[in-house]
Amino acid sequence: MASDTDAPRSESATANGDAAAAESPKRKVALITGITGQDGSYLTEFLLDKGYDVHGLIRRSSNFNTQRINHIYVDPHNAGKARMRLHYADLTDASSLRRWLDDLLPDEVYNLAAQSHVAVSFEIPDYTADVVATGSLRLLESLRSHISATGRTHVKYYQAGSSEMFGSTPPPQSETTPFHPRSPYAASKCAAHWYTVNYREAYGIYACNGILFNHESPRRGENFVTRKITRAVGRIKVGLQSKLFLGNLQASRDWGFAGDYVEAMWMMLQQEKPDDYVVATEESHTVEEFLEVAFGYVGLKWKEHVVIDKRYFRPAEVDNLKGDSSKARKVLGWKPKVGFEKLVKMMVDEDVELAKREKVLVDAGYMDAQQQP
Repeated sequence: MASDTDAPRSESATANGDAAAAESPKRKVALITGITGQDGSYLTEFLLDKGYDVHGLIRRSSNFNTQRINHIYVDPHNAGKARMRLHYADLTDASSLRRWLDDLLPDEVYNLAAQSHVAVSFEIPDYTADVVATGSLRLLESLRSHISATGRTHVKYYQAGSSEMFGSTPPPQSETTPFHPRSPYAASKCAAHWYTVNYREAYGIYACNGILFNHESPRRGENFVTRKITRAVGRIKVGLQSKLFLGNLQASRDWGFAGDYVEAMWMMLQQEKPDDYVVATEESHTVEEFLEVAFGYVGLKWKEHVVIDKRYFRPAEVDNLKGDSSKARKVLGWKPKVGFEKLVKMMVDEDVELAKREKVLVDAGYMDAQQQP
């Protein structure tokens, strides 16, 4: 995505959005916060395939953070083809949220934006709460005010929840399982969950909570444990790295594929009545099991490369998350398509190829091979 399109992107998007709406009056409009994240990119692809016009809200930054959606971006000056458009806004700025709701008139709003790293939330708890909890409240209140002013009662809202909300509650965890959050991130997600329930019950807004268990992909951020592992596997395989530093290897998670989970988000908003749903594979695996599959897939032994570093242990650990998604399977007709081993191998394949490209740069002297031990 060329940098010279940065400043005028939101302005030109508004002008071209009017023209596109005139050409395609029946096309649904979706508004996504967190569009540049893993889930946002997969959801955007999914909705574009469904024939939606998609608008994403992004934070202003000196550095582009649009790598995950570059392949589907079309310059908004190409009004006939640009069905995804980006606009500057922030969950900490209520005025920007209301302005874009009024300008874009979305049929569906997906709130995926968050400071979503659990360990980091212990280091920046105030910011995490402001974005994840109060940010969701700002968006809900902006939506309530928008609906009240325009009478657009058909607008539907999706709130991205997290299995981390269950925390230390024993598995399996379902929609009726009590929350016991063990991090500022999880506590903030609990607040966002109940704000969503409150606005649904108090104002009649069509608002759903999707309580998604861990979902991964080759687009996962590199500081999340699954991607950290597969990135290291690729680099170790081609000789760019020798060690991988991790924390608790016995933590157990219900890991699925993000591409499967965004379909469940959309399905929730297609029901007659709004409700809350757990989305999970119903299988639980430890970090050690993930290591076994990832390293073994490329013929390596993880014990020869993994070093335990106490810095990566959480102040309050979550030992075991395993979802009960029977409600989503029965009501929505949803079920995961990608299993655990297929997911791990998919991620390793991508990261081995990435490491090979990195090695070309190292061999040519454009990258320092000693960045990591």
